[in-house]
Amino acid sequence: MRFRTVVAYTVASLMLMIAGAGCTSTAQSSERGDDAIDRLEEVGSISRLVERTAPAAPGGATAPSFVVDPGWPKPLPNNWKLGQIGGLFVDRHDNIWVYHRPRSLNSNEAGALPPIAVDANGSPIDGLGNPRPYGQYSGCCIPAPSVLKFDKEGNLLAAWGGPADPGFLEEKCREEDGCFWPAREHGIFVDHNDFVWISGNGQAQNVGNGQFPWAATFGDDSHVLKFTSDGEFVLQIGHAGAPGPNSDDTGSGPNGTPQPYLPADMTVDPETNRLYIADGYGNRRILIVDAEDGSYIGHFGAYGQNPVGDPETSSDPYDSGPWMEDYHRGEMRPRFFRSPLHCAKLSGDGLLYACDRGNNRVQVFNTAEVGAPCSNPNAEAGRCGFVREVHIAPQTAGGTSGAVNFSTDPAQSCLYVADLSNNTIYTLNRENLHELDRVGRGGRQIGEFHWVHVVSIDSEGNLYTGEVDTGMRVQKFLRYGNATGCEGTGWEEVGQYR
Repeated sequence: MRFRTVVAYTVASLMLMIAGAGCTSTAQSSERGDDAIDRLEEVGSISRLVERTAPAAPGGATAPSFVVDPGWPKPLPNNWKLGQIGGLFVDRHDNIWVYHRPRSLNSNEAGALPPIAVDANGSPIDGLGNPRPYGQYSGCCIPAPSVLKFDKEGNLLAAWGGPADPGFLEEKCREEDGCFWPAREHGIFVDHNDFVWISGNGQAQNVGNGQFPWAATFGDDSHVLKFTSDGEFVLQIGHAGAPGPNSDDTGSGPNGTPQPYLPADMTVDPETNRLYIADGYGNRRILIVDAEDGSYIGHFGAYGQNPVGDPETSSDPYDSGPWMEDYHRGEMRPRFFRSPLHCAKLSGDGLLYACDRGNNRVQVFNTAEVGAPCSNPNAEAGRCGFVREVHIAPQTAGGTSGAVNFSTDPAQSCLYVADLSNNTIYTLNRENLHELDRVGRGGRQIGEFHWVHVVSIDSEGNLYTGEVDTGMRVQKFLRYGNATGCEGTGWEEVGQYR
């Protein structure tokens, strides 16, 4: 299969790239580094990093402050380069896991890839299928393996997985063993037992819908994978290549597990070992399974309803139209998740936050009350496990509520919401859901965002972000000041244009 050979290229390529490192001595390098730091301070570069772009909240509210760390992460080895950042997660050891899309790099961006095969017409191509009629395109760069692990200082600790990891698909994630690497990498989560969970939202036969032409040929991503921390395959939930969405499916996957469809994200409850899947780009549900074997526990849709349904007026149960049609009609409470249901995140007090990105909102659920058949046609708080919701920039045409995380104070009093469309991160008081501050704005400079896709946090309260589309980068934002949590009132309407 072409996908399997996609990147046998790396072995030969790395041999070309890993030559002797330079001749500068350690003492010379240290002296030059000190001179560079002095120069940055002299011209005011460090001071410019803290210039604010967002208005402060009214009412004397307090929230953590952040400044971008321009030196994180450290340069990657082996001439490696990151593609779109599908997922990013900080584990309990403060390791930062980055899950990117090597196949999103175009011919120029992966210019160091040499020709290793020929296409159907006999023309030379590299491992990603890019034409190489004259050999290697340029000196930069080579796609990194799909999963990378960093420490808080930005050192690369490990890298494995996917088509850019030589031999991985042939030896560690073999289709004959039930391991199908996603056609397009999306979400990553590392649980309390250090298992690494990944998902994908690729549509291998739908190149016109943002998919890469050199992706896997098994069909659409409709599965979730579980690995050990060093990349050994453990379990697959669902069969790859499902024909389409079915939000009420509970047992057509392998060994009676449920069948996801284009799943976006997942989280594991350390108290119950239940896996909550934001399922996602095709299905319209939170799927609950046992993290040990993937067996079905329950599922639910918007407002905790089960079974999941879209508008009765639609001839296609998965065609709900754009959010803005509802918004302009004044329909602010659609009774269904609108694609994509983009995240599932657990707080320490047993609440599950679901990023209903297609409806520009975050819904909150009590995990002790969700998953069983339930009806909540009037969207009532206190029914079917539904607690409350908050709209995120509802006046924005595109999806805004893409990812969430919490501050690290004992109450987790801050809710951070990454808005892909407005390219900012809102800081909300988790108690009253008022907006208190913003981190970043749209742009290409450090500290700015182009399609911020995910946000995570370490034990010191520092934020980490990843960008898709042509953003293709991860950034670290250092928390500073005395505030570790959020207090007070701010803007009740989150994401208003200011």
